[in-house]
Amino acid sequence: MGALRIAVVEDDPGACTLILDYLQRYQSENGQDFMISAFNDGEKIADNYHSEYDIILMDIEMKHMDGMEAARRIRTVDKSVVIVFITAASQYAINGYEVQALSYLLKPVPYFAFSQEMARSIEQARSNENRSILLETGTRQIRLELRDILYIESIRHTIIIHTNGGKVSITSTLKKLEAQLAEHGFFRSNSCYLVNLQHVAGIDGQDCVMSNGERLRISRPRKKAFTTALSDYINGSAL
Repeated sequence: MGALRIAVVEDDPGACTLILDYLQRYQSENGQDFMISAFNDGEKIADNYHSEYDIILMDIEMKHMDGMEAARRIRTVDKSVVIVFITAASQYAINGYEVQALSYLLKPVPYFAFSQEMARSIEQARSNENRSILLETGTRQIRLELRDILYIESIRHTIIIHTNGGKVSITSTLKKLEAQLAEHGFFRSNSCYLVNLQHVAGIDGQDCVMSNGERLRISRPRKKAFTTALSDYINGSAL
């Protein structure tokens, strides 16, 4: 398992330092590996957010953008990141359901409660890894949920990932991604396309008809294997 990417969003310097110290202690005591980033306002993490973290530990009451609004914005592009609110006011807890927060911690946070919550958060984040893929996009990493990927296209030395929310370009190879995604219901229709079988609406002649109406060519040498893979997927023998 790779390092977990954790964001701490807290505008109080003392409270932020405490959480960072807790994370370092938890790593040491539990043999975990974290990549930690800190933000002093919800606006700074929410603006231009691209599924960059596995766990977000977030204060609610902050000056420019509160944690609840930041979480709402994050959820528009990242449905799987684990969000834990850290707040001094327990009345905010019920609002956490709106943004699918895993839980909340009440300030001042004792280490025991923090460590218990981290164990739950890590378990959830590791579970999410099986339903998503981490990709390098130049200077940053992003995580895409597998169910949101329609198909992956290779154009020269660039990979275009077509998702429900748009396109993502990365530098990789279709062969590498095929190996990563073979056990998750992705199959080649030709030398240029790696198709998410979950989004295949049907086969029409030499075309694979996608759930969004697009038609992708199936090469003649691959048609039998593609049809078999699709049938197996529909019948539940492929995951």
